[in-house]
Amino acid sequence: MERRSILKGAGLGLLAAGATLAGAPAIAKGIKQWRMQMTWRKNSPLLSTGPQIVADYINKASNGRLELKLYAAGDLVSPFEVMDAVADGTLHMGHGYPAYWSGKQPSVQFFSPIPFGLTSQEQNAWLHYGGGQALADKVYGQLGVKFLPSGNTSVQAAGWYNKELNSINDFKGLKIRSSGIGAQVLTEIGGVPVQMPLGDVPQGLQSGVIDGADFVGPYNDMAFGLHKVAKYYYWPGWMEPSAVLDCFINQDAWNSLDKDLQEIVTGANAMANQMVLSEFVTKNAQAVKVLKEEQNVDFRLLDDPTLKHLGKVSQQVIQGVADTDSLTREVYASLSSFMSTVRPYTELSEMRFLDARAQLLL
Repeated sequence: MERRSILKGAGLGLLAAGATLAGAPAIAKGIKQWRMQMTWRKNSPLLSTGPQIVADYINKASNGRLELKLYAAGDLVSPFEVMDAVADGTLHMGHGYPAYWSGKQPSVQFFSPIPFGLTSQEQNAWLHYGGGQALADKVYGQLGVKFLPSGNTSVQAAGWYNKELNSINDFKGLKIRSSGIGAQVLTEIGGVPVQMPLGDVPQGLQSGVIDGADFVGPYNDMAFGLHKVAKYYYWPGWMEPSAVLDCFINQDAWNSLDKDLQEIVTGANAMANQMVLSEFVTKNAQAVKVLKEEQNVDFRLLDDPTLKHLGKVSQQVIQGVADTDSLTREVYASLSSFMSTVRPYTELSEMRFLDARAQLLL
């Protein structure tokens, strides 16, 4: 409580300083000056793209009526304090990853990556046309903020490992950097999930503190040098078939905006959501080419029996999470219903097409 009081006091001081710097003319013109902090470091590969797009779009499209200043992780509060800072008004906006807030609201886990769950496009479809946005507003509303999707990492890898994974038994006893529902699945099969900041992963793999790591994707993984400290790069990304990035806005601040400014903020995040996903797909593809052809990385595929076992355990874990409380059950029911509708179409269209294209290129 004392720490939050100090932090909030510091935030109020920043607010007062901002008003003083803005001066009477700015207030008279109705200009709003907001602060947004991301959970990512400055210039984090791809991850910081979305917040920058949002800030630039708002500053230009609002014609100066809403001035948004972007801060990197740690500039005003620590990365995992961003949600609290936005909720209590110390910050106006934040940018991060839903799984970070699962300890505050269990139902947020179903907006995070779900093992064997929705693809990025399916997730966007659920949010926009399957009732997901309304449920996100309900879930994040309990945290005191407004939710907007603001990027997606696309399908990720199964992880980097320094030991071979030839069967489900090979996961037993392995210390694996992971989080979210995927980490709970690893626990059920005998793995040992380890919470570790992204920046500590390379040293952790090199020193043997961890045996494997679920990271982000080929481009980020290569940028952090994981190919230099791990022997095997396993696929497919069963734990994280998609991963939406979240923009969250203090609820009172959001309500204070004129309708046209709300539309601008919404549009800024819609643009970021599409642009970030497109950038991830492009740069991950380029990174895979480099990792294979220039770095000679040993790409491995988990075998079918291993994947089937992981799938069965995942279903059990997901059901357990869904039964946490009534709101979590409501979110999961919507997500599950949408998946039952979209899955046959995706398999008939994209999966069959990709199978056919693969045969053509053999």
